[in-house]
Order: sequence, then C-alpha cells, then structure tokens
Amino acid sequence: MVWVVPILAVLIGGWLLIKNLGSNGHEIQIRFETANGIAAGKTELKCRSVTVGKVSKIELSDDLKSVLVYCELNSGSDHLLRRGTRFWVVKPRVTAADVSGLETLFTGAYIELDPGYGDRGGKNWEGLETPPATSRTIPGRRLTLVSDEARSLIVGSPVYYRGFEVGRVESRYLDFDEQQIEYEVFIEEKYQNLVTRNTRFWNTSGIDISAGVDGFKVRTPSFQAMVSGGVSFSVPEGLAAGDLVEDGAVFTLHRDADSAASSTFNPSLQMLLLFDQSVRGLSKNAPVEYRGIPIGRVRNISFDYVPELDNQRVPVLVEIDPSLLRASRLEDVNQQTNQLADAVRKGLRATLKTGSLLTGAMYVDFDYYPDELAQELVFQGELPVVPTLYSGFAQLEVKLASILEKIDKLPIEKAVNEFTTTAEESRAVLKELSAVAKVARETMEDPEFKELPGNLKTTLVELEKSITSLGPDGAVQGDLLRTLDEFRAAMRSMEALSDTIKEKPNSLLFGKDHSKDPSPKSLVPRR
Repeated sequence: MVWVVPILAVLIGGWLLIKNLGSNGHEIQIRFETANGIAAGKTELKCRSVTVGKVSKIELSDDLKSVLVYCELNSGSDHLLRRGTRFWVVKPRVTAADVSGLETLFTGAYIELDPGYGDRGGKNWEGLETPPATSRTIPGRRLTLVSDEARSLIVGSPVYYRGFEVGRVESRYLDFDEQQIEYEVFIEEKYQNLVTRNTRFWNTSGIDISAGVDGFKVRTPSFQAMVSGGVSFSVPEGLAAGDLVEDGAVFTLHRDADSAASSTFNPSLQMLLLFDQSVRGLSKNAPVEYRGIPIGRVRNISFDYVPELDNQRVPVLVEIDPSLLRASRLEDVNQQTNQLADAVRKGLRATLKTGSLLTGAMYVDFDYYPDELAQELVFQGELPVVPTLYSGFAQLEVKLASILEKIDKLPIEKAVNEFTTTAEESRAVLKELSAVAKVARETMEDPEFKELPGNLKTTLVELEKSITSLGPDGAVQGDLLRTLDEFRAAMRSMEALSDTIKEKPNSLLFGKDHSKDPSPKSLVPRR
C-alpha cells in the first residue's frame, strides 16, 4: 500500500503532461524589424479576430537588424500555416488612404495571421511591416498593374470603375530587372466580371492640368483620390470587352485617361514629312488629322532621317492608322503604299496648322489640293515622303514678307525729298505773295493814292484826246483790254493756288481735288 500514492502521483503527472502537450500546437518564429507593441506572454496571435496562439518569447537576431518573435499556436491551428500565409502587427495606424487598428488602443496590439492556400508551411516566417489592404480569405480578383513611374499611388489607394470604388491597391514594389513599378490590385468579388482582356487602367492621382492642341484640360478626381491617389479602369469606347481574366492577369497602368484611350491606336503606316517652315509648337504625339478626323500622331522630329539635306527642311515622322478612316483595313504594306502614291498624285498634301492660339500648339493636317502640281511619291530610305505646303500663319507671313519687299523697293525717299522741295518752294511763293499784298495794302492807305482818281481822270481826258484819232474801236484799245483780262485771270489763279496750298499742301503731288462740291472741305458739314 505504500506504493499506491507514488504510482497515482506518476499517473496524474503523466496525464497532465500529455494534456498540456496536446493542448499546444507548433511553435513558429516570425521575423519583424522591431518588436514595437509586442510583449511576451501577452500579445495574442489572431486570425479574423479569433485567438489561435500567443507570443511566448522575443529575441534579437544574430545580425541585430531584426527581432525574432516566437509564437505558440493553439491545438488544431496548425492547418493555418500554409504557403503564402502572412503575418503583421495590428496597431493604430493613420495613413492618407485609411485609418485602422483603433480598437487596439484599449485591447493592445496583436499579430494578425492571414492564411495562405498552398501546401503546409514551415516554422520560420517573415512578418509584414505594413498590413495588406485585404485578406487573402476574402474572395475577389487579384491583378498586377505595371507602370513606368509610381506617382502618388500608395498601398490602400482606391480602384474606381466610372467613379465608383470597386477595389484597392494591395501592394507596390520596384522591379529592378524590368526597371518598372508593379502594383498588386484587388477587385471585390461582385465587381470582378467588369475586368476583361480589353480593359484599360489609368492613374487618377491628384489634379491633372495639361495644355495642348485642344487647349487647357483640368481633371479633378474625388477628394480621396487627390489625397491618396487612385486607379480607374474601363473598356475604351468602340472596343469589344473581350473575355474575363483570371487571378494574376497583368495590365499596363497608363498615365491618364487620354493615354488609355489612345492605347487602342495601332499604326501600320509611317511616312516622312519635310517642312520648309518652322515647326515650333509641334511636339511628339501631336495629333495627325485628315479634315478634322484623328488618324495618327507625330512619332518624332529629327534631322537624322535626312542628313544629306543639310538642314534645309525639317523632317517630321508621323504614323497613321488607316483603319480610323475606313472599316476595311489593308494589312499588306505594299497595298497601303500604292494607295498613298495614288493619293499624292491626286493632290494629297500635309500642312501645319495651329490647334490653339492660346498655347501655340500645332498639329499636322492632311487634305487634297487639286490645284497643286501633280507629284509622284518618293522615298527616303524605306519611308515614303508626302509633299507639304505652307498654310495658316506661315502662309500669311510669306505674303506679308512679299508685300513688304515690294514696298521696300518703292522710291519713297526720293518722293519725300521732292515733296519737301516743292513744299519749300510753295512756302517761298506764299511769302512773296504775302509781301505783295502788304505793299498793295500800304499803297491803298497812302494819302497820295487817294488823290490818284482825280489825277487819273485828268490823265485819261488828256489821253482820250491823244488817241481820239485812233477811235473807240481801234486795235490798240482791244489789245489793252485783253491784256487786262488776262492779268486779272492770272491774279485769280495765284489767289486760288495760295488758298489750295494753305488748305492741302500735298495737292502739289496728288493734283487738284475733283470733288463735286465746290465749297472748301473745311466748310463742308460732317454727316
């Protein structure tokens, strides 16, 4: 009976040991940068708000660059450890895109476990410093967007369809091999069928202000998108939606809505334009139109295309999508070239036109000019060269230059000198006439002149007696009368000339004014 007590103690101790071992799961190791908010024996490990373990101890790593957090899982929680499982610390966080973890202000921080879907995992895991936007357990569509620049998109930025939020950006990272930014995007399950093969994604971050041929454009997204950035998507107008995509599909993230819309542009014909005028205001990607219909864009502006021309003309390379003009599309390049050559013979020419007087942006316009001399299509290397014409302000400048050149050839200086000489002579004549009038006025005021009529009468009586023999109708008398008449007429002409010069000095150059109204211009009432 003495051995009964020790045997019962061993049995009870073994049972308690087995129960304790059975109630504990695996111990796992999670690596974090810091242990901020984590405490051994207190911090819990949760999955969707259900406690599945607890932190047992915390250690520094051997390289002292991180901390190792050991957690003991509850019994039956080992199935959560699968490939792709993620861990992060839930604590109060305030970002431009979201506010989360406020409940931990009262309950304390904890470690969240997001189960994966692969095979059973091991014991060592890497923790996330930033929590993912959505859990992997939430159904939906997960896509990858690729961009050349990050701009203002961050983790948690919303994804919009026609202005309605349907998802979020889960992560972003820089691909060193491809030198581009990749975003992981989540689309909620009820909206996942909106994403098809022909869907286009573009950035709607911040306020977009641009100036071009169409003038100034200002785009303002929602307030949240202005603060945290955002992504929008849709199928371009006129393009079929296509098949639905699966998880992991890769799309290009375009810079803006215009870039996304123009991504359907498929140029199949390139041509070279040689302009004899300045191309200031013409830039890459400037529109190429045919009578107002967009058919292409400017690919490049460079003298490398025609180095032998010694920079006499500016080469502009444009690319055209013929399908934008007609539904039937010629895939054969030779057929497209033959059609282009026929169009050039009929008068097809390219011109530069100003799209906006405010910005000065220019574009390339194609049209037919039947009055131009017929030309054959020539080639610069493998590129067809379409003839060009002056147009718009450039043509006006040429005409103005021609007019100014003709005006410059006129003997204006000689005419001005002659007019100056004539004016000086006229002033001298007027001065002499003024002197004569003054002398006449002084003569008439002279007292001796007042006695002139009596003396003249006496003289005339004597003269009459002297020429009585000649008779009243004699030739001498007639000659004297005519001479007097001509002298009076000359005096009237001089007086008229004096008045005309005073009133209009340039009449010496341009002649007499033949106006029907004989009254002086200064006396004609205005209407």
